[in-house]
Amino acid sequence: MAGFIGGVFSRDKGRMRTLQNIIVTGGAGFIGSNFIRFLFRNKDFKGMIVNVDKLTYAGNPLNLVDIEEVYGNKRYFFEKMDICNHAKIKELFKKYSVDGVVHFAAESHVDRSIFGPGDFINTNILGTFNLLEAAREVWKDRNDVLFHHVSTDEVFGSLGKDGFFYETTAYDPRSPYAASKASSDHLVNAYRHTYGLPCTVSNCSNNYGPYQFPEKMMPLMILNMMDEKRLPVYGDGKNIRDWLFVEDHCSAVWLILKKGSVGETYNIGGENEWQNIELVELMCEKMAQIKGKDKDYFKKLITFVKDRPGHDRRYAINCDKIKRDLGWRQEVGFDRGIDFTMHWYINNKEWVESIKSGDYRKWIELNYGGRERTSR
Repeated sequence: MAGFIGGVFSRDKGRMRTLQNIIVTGGAGFIGSNFIRFLFRNKDFKGMIVNVDKLTYAGNPLNLVDIEEVYGNKRYFFEKMDICNHAKIKELFKKYSVDGVVHFAAESHVDRSIFGPGDFINTNILGTFNLLEAAREVWKDRNDVLFHHVSTDEVFGSLGKDGFFYETTAYDPRSPYAASKASSDHLVNAYRHTYGLPCTVSNCSNNYGPYQFPEKMMPLMILNMMDEKRLPVYGDGKNIRDWLFVEDHCSAVWLILKKGSVGETYNIGGENEWQNIELVELMCEKMAQIKGKDKDYFKKLITFVKDRPGHDRRYAINCDKIKRDLGWRQEVGFDRGIDFTMHWYINNKEWVESIKSGDYRKWIELNYGGRERTSR
């Protein structure tokens, strides 16, 4: 797996900032839970993490049961809380003497945003606003703090056959999800310019890896192949995405916390473009090899379905800036990353079944109930 970089320091014009008490929003989700694991695997990380998550359908505290067992109520605290609850969020900043925020929490599935955009506007825009307001009110004029906002390449719209998204690319969101993330990006930058709030922003490409909710493309294909169900591919399958292994994303965010310059935006990409259909066919061949089948055995399950409205044709990120300024590099090659990912879902049947059956929601209700909850 990727190497881990020590220390939690943020550098701004030569000054070192130590972050000890970090709120991670959406920490029970896919990228957030991987990031928390990333930090606790880092022997140089001595700080405390407060995981703030509303536990919507994609939030799963089972992702971090072992972390809570080892670090719970010592260096890891879970708060079941809606980031739209301004008063509660502000209380948390004070309760834990928060000096850093890593903001992952978001409604993130494009299809859901098309059929139900309201939740995306509420969580992604108003939720970000509430976090920024709490930080502004509690931190006031402090400059030894950092608010890092995690965003997406989808804010830039769609590319043609050539070219890349740069940090300076004009925003052109095409879905309610992308528009809500673009709005939150602008809010973060506005708080930096208007109030002097120490902020950074990152825009990443498609993540893949363990603990991803099965509605997303890669786990959906893996699990459908395991059950020999159809593999739905939108349109002609030639839409292109840039794929980034989740731990490489975590290492990039970690570097931004360490030494990212306040007020800067950093693109984080896999530099790993695949047409959707080519990726599905590759996964079919890998699954056939794992299962001892003919290499084309699972390809018969591929089913082309009606294209998604406003489906962007191509995303590709240029991440020269974070490489040049912060020394980041992707460490997990795609072949290695996809092999690891496929074997993770195959070997973690209990986790998979809890999602498919809905038992993880029963577990959440039993342990956390329907109310907001603070650490035990």
